[in-house]
Amino acid sequence: LIGREKEIERMVNILGRKNKNNPLLVGDPGVGKTALVTGLAQRINSGDVPNSLFRKKIMNLDVAQLIAGTSFRGEFESRLKEIIKEAKENKNVILFIDEIHNI
Repeated sequence: LIGREKEIERMVNILGRKNKNNPLLVGDPGVGKTALVTGLAQRINSGDVPNSLFRKKIMNLDVAQLIAGTSFRGEFESRLKEIIKEAKENKNVILFIDEIHNI
């Protein structure tokens, strides 16, 4: 990503922290938030990250699919909790929730 290296580096620094290591990308539609995550994935794949991020996998949570088919009260919340639990248990996963404002 040309011209977005600073933002990607900031994400790398935040993700490498021991605490408060959850970056939140906020902006209008189409400004490149998802592209920044793609840039981060490229850096991880190329090994151009600190050891704390080496071999991490970015898991994209599709909110629309998560909501689809939920007809019972609490079913969506249950699904989301299970996914977050699995992501916490697997220390090599970075959970990416695009369109989080739809939750």
